[in-house]
Amino acid sequence: MSKPIIEIEGVGKRYRIRGQRERYLSLRDELAKSARRLSPFSRPRSPVPGRSEDFWALKDVSLTVNEGEVLGIIGRNGAGKSTLLKILSKITPPTEGRITMRGRVASLLEVGTGFHPELSGRENIYLNGAILGMTRAEVRRKFDEIAAFAEVEKFLETPVKRYSSGMYVRLAFAVAAHLEPEVLLVDEVLAVGDIAFQKKCISKMRDASHSGRTVLVVSHNMQVIASICRRALWLDSGKCVVGGDAADVVGQYERAGASSVTGGSGGRITRVPRPPAPAWIDWLETCDENGRFRSVFAHGETMQMVVGLCGRLPSAPYFEWVLYTEKGYVASSGGTFFAEKDFPLPTPSGSLRARIGPLPLAEGRYSLLLRLGEQPGCELTDVWEDAATLVITSCVPHAGGLPFDTKRGVIYIPAEYSDGETQGR
Repeated sequence: MSKPIIEIEGVGKRYRIRGQRERYLSLRDELAKSARRLSPFSRPRSPVPGRSEDFWALKDVSLTVNEGEVLGIIGRNGAGKSTLLKILSKITPPTEGRITMRGRVASLLEVGTGFHPELSGRENIYLNGAILGMTRAEVRRKFDEIAAFAEVEKFLETPVKRYSSGMYVRLAFAVAAHLEPEVLLVDEVLAVGDIAFQKKCISKMRDASHSGRTVLVVSHNMQVIASICRRALWLDSGKCVVGGDAADVVGQYERAGASSVTGGSGGRITRVPRPPAPAWIDWLETCDENGRFRSVFAHGETMQMVVGLCGRLPSAPYFEWVLYTEKGYVASSGGTFFAEKDFPLPTPSGSLRARIGPLPLAEGRYSLLLRLGEQPGCELTDVWEDAATLVITSCVPHAGGLPFDTKRGVIYIPAEYSDGETQGR
């Protein structure tokens, strides 16, 4: 069995935070000090001694990555994601621990890193390629492909200081991706590009993994992480919270984010404060068929939704759910009034479980609205808007690396195609 291409053992990174230091004083500050000295009511101010403390951006992180894997690294701002990639890129050394990397590494950590603003796009392709370890012959061989991928053929002789941020990131990603390294590190730079270019980059990273190369991606876009990564690592305050299957890790991360906003814990979203209604939906859980808390589902999977109902329920209650696209269109809906048989809701309180699926939805992000009322068409008892966010990842076969997303419709309907002349034969 081959060794992992990346081995991280107990890595930590410590920074020294200095306390208050004497700052530069302006003429206004000097006049204010003089006024205080002349005032009979002013008291002398004792200087605040400077202090310093240690801050651990990473602490005891261990990880192995195998050849050909696409690993997603997620977490809040300041969690240590970029620090980890900078250590892997050898931009900064770790304070403790050991890292073993096998193969050539290309990193895309900041937009335009390695570009000289006064040089043209053509010159910066050669310069950036040299910084990333490409030979001049290698850059020359891949030059036309790089320029075409970045879509800057018309601006190759223009100094990059006149490029937009989108042109910067397209050119930087194109050079790094065409280096064909054994390991490619990408840190949240895709957020700068447009949707069409993001899809090209995602397709390129998929192609890289299929050809045996390893990709590490840092992103706040959970849809990207769930769709292109098999594994994910969740960092928080410099420590590893959980690592494993990308859909599971993303689901836990999004669930924790929702819980921190709503006041819930674990995999349950609890409404805080409770709505002023005699009966209300108190909490919500979304999970897969095995009962694992999830908010990310692949196309065709089945979702279970469990809701807690409290208060004095109506005499003939009904429950309804509605899924909205990011643009606010209704993608699908359902409820107890669509059930094949009558289902009495719990009274006066309890929980209701709904098994929804297989989900035929296109790849995208959807918001979930819940309603509680006294039979369809009558007055509603409770409405919970944006109760949860669900992410659908596409596993539908498609050509060209383009996912079946909401631009092509919300529902995917399978179809078979054949030669029309052979019909009925």
